[in-house]
Amino acid sequence: MALELRFTLHAEEKLSRLSKVGVTRGKVTEIIESPEQIVAGYSGRKIAQGPLTDDLLLRVVYEETGKDVLVITLYPAERGRYE
Repeated sequence: MALELRFTLHAEEKLSRLSKVGVTRGKVTEIIESPEQIVAGYSGRKIAQGPLTDDLLLRVVYEETGKDVLVITLYPAERGRYE
């Protein structure tokens, strides 16, 4: 089953700014579909994380309803902080 990924305006802006460090829609999709780890966020949201570089993770905050996924925000983080 293919996920329907939508991005909030905030997430679109973050995606645009982070494109300089290799963050793409494909990378976000990959992390949501095959995360290294998923943790609980606030208000029923989930946070998927996966590798961005050797030193950084990409964390993706999203809401899931069936096969629909709404990406709220995304951000790079140091590996040692969240692993």
